[in-house]
Amino acid sequence: MLGIDGLWLFIISGLLLNITPGPDTAYIVGRSVQLGWRGGVAAAVGVGAGCLVHVFGGAAGLSALLAASSGAFTLVKWAGAAYLCFIGARMLLSRPQAQARKALAQSAAVSLRQVFLQGALTNALNPKVALFFLAFLPQFVSSDSPNRAAAFVVLGLIFVVNGTLWCVGVAAFAATAAGRLRQSGSAMLWVNRALGGLFVYLGVRMAMLQAR
Repeated sequence: MLGIDGLWLFIISGLLLNITPGPDTAYIVGRSVQLGWRGGVAAAVGVGAGCLVHVFGGAAGLSALLAASSGAFTLVKWAGAAYLCFIGARMLLSRPQAQARKALAQSAAVSLRQVFLQGALTNALNPKVALFFLAFLPQFVSSDSPNRAAAFVVLGLIFVVNGTLWCVGVAAFAATAAGRLRQSGSAMLWVNRALGGLFVYLGVRMAMLQAR
C-alpha cells in the first residue's frame, strides 16, 4: 500500500547493520558495565530515540537540507562535536578518587535520564546519521509510491525498533558479564574514563566530517 519494495531484504540488511559493532555499541556496553542492565537499556533507548529524530527529519525533508546545504551541515556538525567533546572532557578530567566507595558513588550518581539524553543527543546531533538514513531508506521505497514520506517513516521505525531490541540484548549480556566488575571502585573509575575517551573520539571524528 505504501509502495515499499523488498521489505524482507530491508529487514535483513538492517539487522546486519545493527549487529555490526560501532560507537553506539561501545557506549551501550560501557553504560551497562557501569550502571547495570538499566543503564544499558537507557543508553539503547536513547540511541534509538536519536535515530528517530533523523527518521522523521528525513520524512520532512530536513535530512535533504543537510545534504544540500553545507552551512546547515556544518552548523549541526560543530554543535554535535562540541557537545560530545564537552561530555567526554568532563569525564576524563574528573579527579581520581582514592577510595573505591567514592568512585562507585560517582557511577551511581549518573541518572538513567542523563544516560538516555546522552545517547539520544549523540545520534540526533550527528549529520552522518541523517545522511545514512537519507541514502539507505529510499532504496526500498518505490518511485511511484502514493506516500513516500509515510513509507520512509515506516521503514525507519522498523530499522530503529529492530536495532533497539538488539541493543537491549547487548546491554543485558554486558551487564550480566560485568556484575563483579561493578563492585570495584577503581575499575569503575577506568570505565568512566573510557566512556569519556569515547565521547571525545566521537566529537573529533564528527568535527572532521565532510559534507558530500
